[in-house]
This record gives sequence, C-alpha cells and structure tokens, in this order.
Amino acid sequence: MSRRIALANQKGGVGKTTTAISLGAFLAAKGERVLLVDVDPQANATSGLGFDKWRVERSTYDVFIGGCVAGEAILSTNRRGLELLGASPHLAAVEVELAGAERRELVLREALTQVADHYDFILLDCPPSLGLLTVNALAAATDVIVPVQCEYLALEGLSLLLNTIERVRDSLNPGLAVFGIVMTMYDPRTNLSEQVVNEVRQHYPESVFRTIIPRNVRLSEAPSYGLSILDYDAACRGATSYEALAEEALERSGAAAMPV
Repeated sequence: MSRRIALANQKGGVGKTTTAISLGAFLAAKGERVLLVDVDPQANATSGLGFDKWRVERSTYDVFIGGCVAGEAILSTNRRGLELLGASPHLAAVEVELAGAERRELVLREALTQVADHYDFILLDCPPSLGLLTVNALAAATDVIVPVQCEYLALEGLSLLLNTIERVRDSLNPGLAVFGIVMTMYDPRTNLSEQVVNEVRQHYPESVFRTIIPRNVRLSEAPSYGLSILDYDAACRGATSYEALAEEALERSGAAAMPV
C-alpha cells in the first residue's frame, strides 16, 4: 500500500506545489513509483509538469463527479516513475456540485483506493484553503507535509492547519499523521527567516524537517517550462535542497509519522 501524503497549508504562496512537484520528481529519480494528484482548481501542479490545464481530457474534477475512475485520468510525465492525476479549473465547482452528496468528504479516498497499490507514494497537492477539496485530500491521506514559508505569522497559520488536521483525524481519518513540516523560501540574508525557523522548531521539534528550502529563482522559473527543478536545473541550490528533502522523506517513511 502506498504512503499517501497531502501537502497542505491554507496560506497561498508557501511552496506547496513546488514542493509537491520537486519531491515527486526526486522520489521518482530514486526509484520510487510516484503519483502526483492535483487537488487545486488553480491546477498549477498540472501546468508545472507541462500540461495545459484547460485541455486535460480527464481530471480530478471528473473523478470527483463520477465522470471517470482515477486510473482513466492518470497521465505519464517526462520523468520516469512520476505520473500525474491532473486538475482543471472546473474543479472549483466541486464544492457546489457535491453539496448534497453523501460521504462527500470521502470521494477522493475511495477513488484513490483503486490505484494505490500501483505506487509507493501518492502526493496530493491541496488548494490554499480548508474547504471540501482539502478535507477530501486529508481524508484520503495517510500523512501530511506542511510547507511553511519563513515569514511573519507563520506559526499562526500553522496552528490553524494543525487544528483542522486534528478535526479530520477525529471525524474522518483516525490514522492521519503529520509526516513533517518543511520550511520554505528561506533567505539567509534576513534575521526574520532564521527567527521563524527557530520558532517553529521550538514549538514542533520532532516534526520539522532538517532540510530547509531556500529562496531560489530557478525554482520559480522551472514551472514556466513545464519541468520539475530536477529536469530544469539539477545543480541549483533549490534542486539540491529538494533532493535532500526526498532523502529525508525516505528516511522518515521507514518510521511512524509523528502526531502533532
């Protein structure tokens, strides 16, 4: 059975999609079978891997509304071992379309059950909200990775997300655990970045990954070419940091994930 990891944070611009794509690419490069599931109507993970989000024939939207099964919507990427269940902007309508549906929080979990045995890791890229799509991803996941930007009020947003994870654990997914907190967009030139890292580590010492992801222009450029950072510039600081994160994730995957 695969390890299913939701990348979640209700704040936008913290590096969820960059982390999902980069971690998925490096895990695949290390021989893991990886499925990246785009659960965000912005579909940035889909376009970031070179697909036109407006022209994806079958997407997570179709899976949610019963238009197809998950296996019919999976796409191969240019990175061997990394596959994509892409999104389209139509996904934004799911919350309305499933408003009266029974077990609507469990649609994604049930859909992924059909393909889970084909992968070692399933990474779920969540939208920057705590709505139905994110709840579906958390209900489908075994674990959560929380990207946290090194900026003011980072702890406040982290606390809100961890409360949501606790509610999902209580009501929908008792086994859900925090796989790790990854600090992103670290700028060594500022005192603030160091202060935020220290503060988060002080509050959650067992959960924060050793690896810190720096601000790096190459990470920002890669999606515009439809490439992961591994395939765009494997030698840049952003790439070497995500390779280290993948190695640390493989280390952690051999141990129980940590409740927070």
